[in-house]
Amino acid sequence: MATSSPSEEQLSPNVQSSRPEINTTFTITAASSEHELPSTWQREYNTAVSAGLSSLVSTFVGFPFDSIKTRMQAYRFQSVLDCVLVTKKTEGINGFFRGVGAPMISVTIVRTLSFSIYAQCRATYTDALNRLLGEGYVVDPSGPVLLTPEQKATPGPNLLRALPVYFMSGFTAGGFIALFSCPFEFTKLSTQIELLMARATHAALLDASHTAPKYEPKGTLESFKDIIRKRGILGLYSGFRYHFARDALGTSLYFSVYESSKQLFSMYNPNGGPPGPLVIAISGGLCGIFSWAVLFPLDTMKSIVQRDILTRPPGTPIKKRPFQLFNPRMYRGLGVSIARTGLVNMTFFSIYEQLYKKL
Repeated sequence: MATSSPSEEQLSPNVQSSRPEINTTFTITAASSEHELPSTWQREYNTAVSAGLSSLVSTFVGFPFDSIKTRMQAYRFQSVLDCVLVTKKTEGINGFFRGVGAPMISVTIVRTLSFSIYAQCRATYTDALNRLLGEGYVVDPSGPVLLTPEQKATPGPNLLRALPVYFMSGFTAGGFIALFSCPFEFTKLSTQIELLMARATHAALLDASHTAPKYEPKGTLESFKDIIRKRGILGLYSGFRYHFARDALGTSLYFSVYESSKQLFSMYNPNGGPPGPLVIAISGGLCGIFSWAVLFPLDTMKSIVQRDILTRPPGTPIKKRPFQLFNPRMYRGLGVSIARTGLVNMTFFSIYEQLYKKL
């Protein structure tokens, strides 16, 4: 991952003669050591390993919330509590973790790729903007840098200049990983709602009967094989345009809010220094909640379209559905989703930052 080094003019006398000054522009890949700056390879390795391990834990913790959210988006329940009680009664505790295998694999790989691509794009776009608008226009947010007195005195403008870099880097990362994550997420959705689909078919109703017929769930791997067998490889990309739009825009907002929150908290921290565990946790929760709340109607549309595809024989024309932004139907499960994403991202970034520092 390319990074730019500060010029001699940017170094203050005391910095040149002693250890590096702590950077006031804090990013997810900033070095934690005050004594030695990590190499490019080390930063990339730390990013990948930390993101992967953190994803395994946070995905498992948040999956029951995701399962309830998907069920409420795809079928009709009276409330979140009703969905929880029906799931517990008809499927047991295992029902809340049905399909967890696919995201445990996919989310871990996706997050690792996402963070790595984001960090690389961030450095590349920063360099491109500085070549276009003048060296130092955007402070390189890809690693530890030393700020000039002018930059330290104007943290707000520095953040505003970096925001387009965060947004475009996130968009690039999100768009790329959508190619990989769509098959896994389509499989996950199929596994999560397969019992509901069976009950709906049995009752000939869209809102599935609460009395489940005898049905043996296929599981993640069998659902994956079944989709390929019935719909071919491209069947795994059903509803891809909605998936791509959600991931690209969502990842843009996700990283932009996280980076901005950390920097804003640091700007107004009277003690200076890097953000502490509480700031990390709050910034992680905010980035997940904000990006998910904005993109939730699009995610609901994706779930509905993919459900329509799954409940109809291959080759059957799918009813075109208008995107109804202000339809309450599009916000079913928003509350549980907000709780899930807040918990997942607070957990993820808290673990991620600590792992990155220790590595």
